[in-house]
Amino acid sequence: MDHSTLNTKTISLASWNIRNSTIHYQYTPEVLEQIILANGEGVRTASGAIAITTGKFTGRVPNDRYIVKDDITKNRVAWGTINKTFPMKSFDRLLLKVTSYLSGKEIYVRDGFAGSAIEHRKSIRIITEYAASNLFAYNMFIRAEKGELTNFKADWTVINAPGFKANPVEDGTQSPHFTILDFSKKIVLTGGTAYTGEIKKGIFSALNFQYPLEEDVFPMHCSANTDQQGNTALFFGLSGTGKTTLSADTNRFLIGDDEHGWTVDHQIFNLEGGCYAKVIHLNKAQEPAIYNAIKFGALLENVVVDEAGEVDYTDASITQNTRVSYPLNHIDKLQTPAIANAPKHIFFLTADAFGVLPPMARLTPDQAVYYFISGYTAKIAGTETGISTPEPVFSACFGAPFMPLHPEVYGNMLQKRIQDSKAQVWLINTGWIAGVYGKGYRIALEHTRAMIQAVLTDKMKAKSFIQEKTFQLEIPTSCPGVPDTILQPRNMWADTQAYDEQAAALIKAFNNNYHQITQEPQKPSTISFV
Repeated sequence: MDHSTLNTKTISLASWNIRNSTIHYQYTPEVLEQIILANGEGVRTASGAIAITTGKFTGRVPNDRYIVKDDITKNRVAWGTINKTFPMKSFDRLLLKVTSYLSGKEIYVRDGFAGSAIEHRKSIRIITEYAASNLFAYNMFIRAEKGELTNFKADWTVINAPGFKANPVEDGTQSPHFTILDFSKKIVLTGGTAYTGEIKKGIFSALNFQYPLEEDVFPMHCSANTDQQGNTALFFGLSGTGKTTLSADTNRFLIGDDEHGWTVDHQIFNLEGGCYAKVIHLNKAQEPAIYNAIKFGALLENVVVDEAGEVDYTDASITQNTRVSYPLNHIDKLQTPAIANAPKHIFFLTADAFGVLPPMARLTPDQAVYYFISGYTAKIAGTETGISTPEPVFSACFGAPFMPLHPEVYGNMLQKRIQDSKAQVWLINTGWIAGVYGKGYRIALEHTRAMIQAVLTDKMKAKSFIQEKTFQLEIPTSCPGVPDTILQPRNMWADTQAYDEQAAALIKAFNNNYHQITQEPQKPSTISFV
């Protein structure tokens, strides 16, 4: 395919030692789609979206994420099993090998931004081996306006080489695939995996380090929306808890579905220019905003497509983690620019597969910090190989793999923001009631939405609350649109003794996890904890 007339601007990557390559700069989605189809990277679906498969890796590989240990990071990063150290010299050697690998190839370069708030915006250059990865970057980062590329200088550079495999013995990695952050060079280096989520999460991890230390911005792994009166809501939650689904409310304006900052002057801003939604069991009737966003320009990942181009969203034969990326402007009701007031309400979403947490609870500020640092949900049978019974999952701050600083840093920031904004925090269980997974049943999405709606429309102010005895949580006795019976989970169990035993086991898991986090012996010495 002749690309010679597609873009008149030429750039050099010689400073990265990428030489003799054909550089396709800032291509439009339409052109990238043509290249993807011509190269056999993907297929066109009936809705107009492109569908690709990402090979062996259909999700992130947290165990293969590293941070270069240098003067910037050595006394600030919370080093451990999540934030693994990588030597500077080893990184320099590996970087040279990756850039040599990309030299002489056709590669794709995109310049864009992270951060809707101009004063906190970062310039990002993304260098990709595949056209599909570049389309993902177009969707997910904030797109440059006319004139913004003149004299463009990147604050961060992502180099993405899925076809390059590291040699663990020579390169010091754990396996052939890797994502490494270097805060001195301001680079995210990824290789050995075509899963596109590594691109955006690498930048999010970088900003989770920089924002708190340099700009007093609280970075959050959450979705956000607002209404015409400027009443903002935040939705924290791990994968599968409903973060994207519940924020895509046709009655409210979407700010973003995954990554946000909260400033000291009481603003919420989206870090991204698009959404990256899970689509397993996607249903048009229940999730119309996401379903309708899957059109020309959207990029589906690891879904099953038939010969007619129809997508079977119920088919998890490739992975449970089927995804779609699309620009924010694919959503009809959108907050533009993606900036809003500090939240009036904050929701912590958890899919409790043990059936013991209440569907809805009002948290005190201290409880809010506890549940935030805990970041609880549960894995259920079928979601991962080897999972036969529910397992508790704790991911600090609802995003531990992306948090280079100690969880208490982010917890302290949340506590201060809640105090300043007077935001009310709620725990919403989108998981099971009346029994453990396999015996009880999952709370209906319509009931969860009714709870959220009741809070956002201030209908819960007139409702009475009681303190349930097991978790010491304030729960409502009634909620519009929700059966009263499901609000008190212990009463839903046929065997209340079995409930008590299951709840006690979960409380023990919570406490063990929290103790482990807060009693870590090596907190960064340059951080002050309250």
